[in-house]
Amino acid sequence: MRRRHFADFAPHCPRCARDGAGRHELTLDAVLEERDDDVLSGILHCPNPACRHEYPIIDGIPVIVPALGALLAERGIELLLREDLDPMLESLIGDAIGPGTWLDTLRQTVSTYAWDGWADLDPEEADPADGVQPGAVRRCLARLLDMAGTRVAGRVIDVGCGAGRTAFDLAARGEDTLVLGVDIHLALLRLARRAAAGVLSYPRRRIGIVYDRRRFPVPLPGADRVDFWACDALALPFGPGTADLAVALNLLDCVSEPRRLLAGLAEVVHTDGRVLLATPYDWSIRATQVETWIGGHSQRAAHEGAAEPFLRALLTEGAHPQSVAGLRVLAEQAAWPWQTRLHDRSAVLYRAHLLALVRTAA
Repeated sequence: MRRRHFADFAPHCPRCARDGAGRHELTLDAVLEERDDDVLSGILHCPNPACRHEYPIIDGIPVIVPALGALLAERGIELLLREDLDPMLESLIGDAIGPGTWLDTLRQTVSTYAWDGWADLDPEEADPADGVQPGAVRRCLARLLDMAGTRVAGRVIDVGCGAGRTAFDLAARGEDTLVLGVDIHLALLRLARRAAAGVLSYPRRRIGIVYDRRRFPVPLPGADRVDFWACDALALPFGPGTADLAVALNLLDCVSEPRRLLAGLAEVVHTDGRVLLATPYDWSIRATQVETWIGGHSQRAAHEGAAEPFLRALLTEGAHPQSVAGLRVLAEQAAWPWQTRLHDRSAVLYRAHLLALVRTAA
């Protein structure tokens, strides 16, 4: 956790905010290991006497979520996995644990996100014969920035930053830009932290449960202005108007309460700040209950089950009983191609809905 980011983004206790106990800025209570103003291990602390909750900093990643115990019980293994195993031994362990297990799911997720974000820098990556190219998330971000028509500067929050490449792209757009990538996927955050140190290492899925360990240098200008925190997108620990720009790429259909995400993004940017959204509306009940989907159900309603008019109504004050106040659509694109690689013989093509939004006056 970079001290500069901690000072500028000033996180508050998400547990107190969730429980209606107000906003209490966290303090750095213990520094167990630090290198060049980057706290690698330590403890953050809530000063509220009625709370006094603690949040760990592990491998440089502060874990600032309201339900810390639940997150660590579910995903804590991602912070403890070894990275020094010989690839042959790692392969043997993967075979022994087998497909469909937690390890297989974890490696598949990391492979998919890391390949799209970083494979363009991998010297071992061959040109694909089928035209599936890495960098879909970066191309989407570039398009949204063009649509927003604004310069990237000041404080930027990349919500659902995944493998982290977009956070570095945002930092590269201006020397006065400070970027914070937040996600709940701890393994991806560790990967992004390693990239900030100049090396990318990930298991690239070839087929089935066959993974090839890829490791290569990633020179990234402005990496010292990027940091990565573990935060819940529905409980962002930042005060109103903290950011000049908030980005949420293909996140809306991955959270349990999409409207709450929209409201949180509206709150975290200041007046005239920008919010960039991309979503393919690829709903799953594992992540989002049907009744909270934006489109994809209720064909009998006025929107006839379509997602785009429903989302526009939610982003237009007074157009829907649950409209989110404070955001206005600047520009949108109904279908942006987004390819996701699963393995050497499989890829998925999405058509993401892009929206560039501006924060209006309260």
